[in-house]
Amino acid sequence: MNVTTSGRTAEKRILLAKSIAEELGADYKKREKKSVADMISLYGQPLLVVGENRLELYQDSKDPAFFHPNSSMFRIKRLMKGDRDPFLEACGLQSGQSLLDCTAGLASDAILASFQTGVSGKVVGIEGNRNTAYLTGKGLQTWETGIKEMDEAMRRIQILHSDHEAFLQNCSDNSFDVVYFDPMFHETIVASQGIAGLRGMSVRKEISKNAMRDALRVAKSRVVLKDHWQSPRFQQFGFSVIVRKTAKFHFGFIEKDK
Repeated sequence: MNVTTSGRTAEKRILLAKSIAEELGADYKKREKKSVADMISLYGQPLLVVGENRLELYQDSKDPAFFHPNSSMFRIKRLMKGDRDPFLEACGLQSGQSLLDCTAGLASDAILASFQTGVSGKVVGIEGNRNTAYLTGKGLQTWETGIKEMDEAMRRIQILHSDHEAFLQNCSDNSFDVVYFDPMFHETIVASQGIAGLRGMSVRKEISKNAMRDALRVAKSRVVLKDHWQSPRFQQFGFSVIVRKTAKFHFGFIEKDK
C-alpha cells in the first residue's frame, strides 16, 4: 500500500502522511497533482489518502473505504431517549462489564457496547483485515460526533488486527463477560454509509467449532451471534434465538452456567 495526501494540502498533513506510512511499513508518495486513479495505475498498489478530516483507502479508483460511525449514531441517540437496542438486550451488558467483538469491522456494535459498559467497562474489537483494523482504530480515536458521551465511548475501544480464532485461543478462561460474533458484517456493509470500498477488504472466514469452543471458554456470561434469520449457525451451535419478525437478521445467545 502507498500513502499520499489530498490535493493542495498543508505541510502538517504531509508530515502526518509520512508518519502513517512509516507506521504501516508503506511507501509515502508525493501527490504532485496526480489523480487517485493515476497513482493506483502508476504504482499498482492500493492508496491511502490522508485528507483534512479522514483517511480514505482506495483499492481501486472507486468507492474509497473510510471510517464512519454509521448506525451507532442514531442508535445511541435512541438509547439516550430511553429506547432499547436489540444488540444490547441480546448481550445483557451492564456498566463495568467487558465485551470481545470477534468481527469488529467498523465497530458500530462495539461503540454501543462501550457506551453501555461505561468508563469502567472494557471493549476489544478483533479485525482480520489489517487495513480495516487501521482505519477503524484511527477513526475511533479521531471522529467527532458532537455527542460527548459517544465520543468518549469510541475512544475507549481497543481495535486489534488478528485472526479471531487465534486470538481466542490465547485468551484466559472467563476473561470477557460477553464474546460477540457478527459474520453478517460482510453482507451488510454495502448499504452502510461510506464503506462500500470495504467489500474488497472483508475477511470471509467461517466460525469454526474450535472458535466457538474457545468463545464459550472465554465468555463469563454469554456468547452472542448476529446472523441472517435463516442462518444454520443458530441451530448448529445451539443458540437461543431472539426472533424479530420484521428483521432480516436475528440475535442468538448461549448463556453460560452460573
